[in-house]
Amino acid sequence: MKFSSLFAATALAGSAAAHIDDVTDQHAHALSKRTCKQRWIESERLQKQITTKGLMGNLEELNKIAFANGGNRAFGLPGYAASVDYVWNTVSNVSGTKAWKQDFPALFNIVESISLKVDDEPIYVYGLTFSPSTSKEGLTAELIAGPEGAAGCDLASYNNLDVKGKIVLVQRFSCPEGGTLAGRLLPAARAGAAAVIIYNNVATNTTAGTLSAPSPEHVPGGFINLVDGERLKARLDAGEKLEAYFQQTQIIETRVTQNVFVETEAGDPENVIVLGAHLDSVQAGPGINDDGSGTSLLLELFKAAMKFKTKNKIRFAWWGAEENGLLGSKYYCSSLSATEANNILAYLNFDMVSRGYFGVGDADRSTHATVPTPAGSEVIEKIYIDWYTSQNMTVTPAIITNGSDYASFWGVLNKPFGFINTGTAPAQDPCYHQACDTIDNPNPDTITVNAKAAAHMLATLAMNGTQLIPKTLVSNATEFAGQGRRSLDLLERMSGVLDVVNVLEIEALGEMHLGCGHEI
Repeated sequence: MKFSSLFAATALAGSAAAHIDDVTDQHAHALSKRTCKQRWIESERLQKQITTKGLMGNLEELNKIAFANGGNRAFGLPGYAASVDYVWNTVSNVSGTKAWKQDFPALFNIVESISLKVDDEPIYVYGLTFSPSTSKEGLTAELIAGPEGAAGCDLASYNNLDVKGKIVLVQRFSCPEGGTLAGRLLPAARAGAAAVIIYNNVATNTTAGTLSAPSPEHVPGGFINLVDGERLKARLDAGEKLEAYFQQTQIIETRVTQNVFVETEAGDPENVIVLGAHLDSVQAGPGINDDGSGTSLLLELFKAAMKFKTKNKIRFAWWGAEENGLLGSKYYCSSLSATEANNILAYLNFDMVSRGYFGVGDADRSTHATVPTPAGSEVIEKIYIDWYTSQNMTVTPAIITNGSDYASFWGVLNKPFGFINTGTAPAQDPCYHQACDTIDNPNPDTITVNAKAAAHMLATLAMNGTQLIPKTLVSNATEFAGQGRRSLDLLERMSGVLDVVNVLEIEALGEMHLGCGHEI
C-alpha cells in the first residue's frame, strides 16, 4: 500500500469540530432544535463512545438468536427474520433518524437430504448450492476419476473417458468457464456423467460451495473434503473399481427477505455516507464473526453517532442474502433513481472484523494488481492506514476480490468505497463458514480496535468527506435507468476484477472469500 502525502487533507479530521462549528450553509440552518444542542461529531469524541461491552453484547444476542433458530441466521430461515427484528428494535424510533426496511426477492436453497457412500462407506458431502436433485431413491453407479488440473475444465479431455451414466470424481480447480466448482461439473455433465463429486483443494472442512445459479446443463453435484477426495482418488489410481451411491434433495425457490436501513434526518442529503454490513450467516453456523461482527460494529457506531451532529447525512445499512450472492446490496443499488445514486458520496463496508489481522482494502493497488477502483477509494484506504499506524497496529493490504457488498456500490454505482476486514484464511479464522463461528470465535480486542477505526473514518467523512472524496455522478437518468443494464454492468465489472486477479493468486494468500454466492 502507498503511503503518499497526496492526501494531507485528512489531517482535517482531528480538528474538524473547530472548523465546522462555523458552518453556515443551508444544511446547517435546517438542523433541528435537538441537533443544534449537540456537538459536532469528531473522531476522538466518537471513539470514546465505542465499548467492548456494547460490541460483545450484540454478538451474544445474535448467538442466542442463532441457537434458538436451528443454529444459523441464514436468509430465508427463522434465524434471519429474528436478526432483522433485533436490528430493527435497536435502530427504529430513535429521535433524529429515519428507519425503514426494504423487501426484495432472492433465490433460496436448502438441502433437505443428502447422502454419499462409496462401497457402502458413508462419506461426508455438502450439497452444492443450486445443484439439481437426484431422485428420492438416489443413484448408484461406478465412480470414475475425471481429468486433473486444467484438463478437467475442457470437455475434450473427456473424449477418451467413458463417463456416461457414471459418477465422476474431480478436484476443485479454477476454470475459465464456471469458476472453481461449476467449471469442474459442466465438462463432466456435458460428457454424460450422471453426477459429479468435487473434492476440495484446501484442508478446511467443506461447508459451502455453489454453482452460482441453476442451469439445465447441471447434473447433481456434491462437494467433499480434501482428505476424502484424495483417498478415493488414490484407490481409483491404484486400479480399484468403486461403486458409489449419491442422493440429494434440494429445494430451490424464490423467497422475500429484507434489508434494514436507518439514516440521520440532519446532514447534507446530497452527500450521503453509506455504511453497510451483511446481516445473514451461512446455513452452516451462527455467523458471529461472519458477519455478526460487522452487524454489531454498525449498531454501536449508530448509537454513538446519534449523540453528535454531522455535516453530511449518514446512512447505515444491514444487507440481506449477502451469502447468496450479495443480493441485498445489489437490489438496493439497482433500485435507486439517478438522483438517489448521485446523492451518495462514498460507501464503507464491514464484513468480518473480529478475528484475524487488521486488513484494509488495497484500493490503490500498490500490493495486489486489480483493476482501478473509483477515485476516492484510495483516500479512504489512506485514512484507515494512517489511523491504524497511529495506534501502532500492523496493516495487512486486503485484496479486492468483490467478495462482499462493496462490489455492488462499485459495480452498479461506481462509487468510491473502502473496507476493513480480518481475513478469511484458516490462519485468520479457522471457523470461517463453519458451525464453530459462535460467540467463542471473536476476539473482543480486535473488534474494538476495528470499531474505533470505523468511528474515526465516519467522523472524518461525516465532516470533511466532500473535501476529501471526489463526487461520482451519473451523467443522465436515461443512461442509469434499468436494473438489467446495471446488473450487466456489475457482472462485467466483477468479471474484469477476477480476470485480472488470478483466483489461484487469491488462494495462495489463503483467502476463501472469492465472492459470496459465487465461490467459497
